[in-house]
Amino acid sequence: MRGRYVDAPSIFKRGASKDYINDFDREGSAVHLLNGKDIGNPSWRRSLPHILVATLSSFLFGFHLAVVNETLESISLDLGFSGNTLAEGLVVSTCLGGAFIGSLFSGWIVDGIGRRRAFQLCALPMIIGASMSATTKSMWGMLLGRLFVGTGMGLGPPVAALYVAEVSPTFVRGTFGSFTQIATCLGLMGALFIGFPAKETVGWWRICFWVSTVPAAVLAVCMEFCAESPHWLFKRGRGIEAEAEFEKLLGGPHVKSAMAELSRTDRGDEADTVKFSELFYGRYFKVVFIGSTLYALQQLSGINAIFYFSSTVFKSFSVPSDLANICVGIINLLGSLIATILMDKLGRKALLLGSFSGMVVSMGLQVIGASSFTSGSAALYLSIGGMLLFVFMFALGAGPVPGLLLSEILPGRIRAKAMAVCMAVHWVINFFVGLLFLPLLDQLGAEILYSIFAAFCLVAVFFVKSSILETKGKSLQEIEIALLPSE
Repeated sequence: MRGRYVDAPSIFKRGASKDYINDFDREGSAVHLLNGKDIGNPSWRRSLPHILVATLSSFLFGFHLAVVNETLESISLDLGFSGNTLAEGLVVSTCLGGAFIGSLFSGWIVDGIGRRRAFQLCALPMIIGASMSATTKSMWGMLLGRLFVGTGMGLGPPVAALYVAEVSPTFVRGTFGSFTQIATCLGLMGALFIGFPAKETVGWWRICFWVSTVPAAVLAVCMEFCAESPHWLFKRGRGIEAEAEFEKLLGGPHVKSAMAELSRTDRGDEADTVKFSELFYGRYFKVVFIGSTLYALQQLSGINAIFYFSSTVFKSFSVPSDLANICVGIINLLGSLIATILMDKLGRKALLLGSFSGMVVSMGLQVIGASSFTSGSAALYLSIGGMLLFVFMFALGAGPVPGLLLSEILPGRIRAKAMAVCMAVHWVINFFVGLLFLPLLDQLGAEILYSIFAAFCLVAVFFVKSSILETKGKSLQEIEIALLPSE
């Protein structure tokens, strides 16, 4: 296969992909046959290095979410806004605003310049923003740096979800999709451990920001050597290059079958004329509605309230915040690792159902712990145990599955732009949950507020049961054909 590309003078020219479709149709439709024999699944080892580089964006996402948790007190003292809760809140949440902007435009960026360049573009504001935060002498410099970082954070997750889904072999796509969640957990824990000396060592918080520029630079450099998404190349009419990337990712014997499968739904040389309004009516409405609703329910479960304010709950029982954060981080990582093992065994839908059901039970334990019927050690065990169980059950399914599932069920023509819309929904609700959690906790009390979160988890169970298609073991083209009505 490789010699064929070397000899072809048009290897880097845009090819008319309909020619490849006709060639594959004439040469046979037996997807996994070579010389009459079943060639089986491609080696997962070929695509693994590309996946690992891509997950650096998820690591950075987790790191920047948590980098101010342990360092905020030191930052506020050094920059002169200690005791100003509004300023402290802005330092924490400004990156969320930047993430909303980044996610909103991610679809157009990814479709315009490709997946690899989008990763590099994602790394750039993270490097610039982290450097600005590390060197600033004022609160405004910190806020500007956090805004830059946020735009990269918003761009990274949808690009990672798309890329992993499009370059992974079908039989391990779920496992590889879980790597993004594991990388996020490692980023959260990395920021936590690096931030520990900040309270004792003057200026250590600046080191924490400088550290984050290293994986961002590695992402930008290493992505230059990674494969481009064959799906994106084929969509742009660059069929020969798509073949070459498939050979790099799957191996020569699997290129013909992969191209034939891709041609079932995607049409090369197709002008990118997807209008924003197309995502909200007609044949695409169903899948965009499913994706947006799934992300909305994920956030309305209250998970980020747990992540943001777990220290407050632990402190109410005289448990040190450092220990609280370590426990939450370890439980989150453990659940994500188990999800990786189960993703391609049990399937996406089963994990979602089990995850949201377990979150209902664990939130119920916290409701009981917060009620007047329990006190002392019983309230401690129910509240903290329920919280840790909630994080564990979230990490099993509700955390890693939505990003992977959306990249699978969204049709190739609208995949990037629809993912951007769904991620924007995620960030908006994430922002308001974080903003309103403490005021609602004061007004309603923990018992009622946790009951509301449990109700949303229960709604999620019924929604998954009635609306989610199992995608385990199916190619992206098979999923698209099953979900979309004919034009």
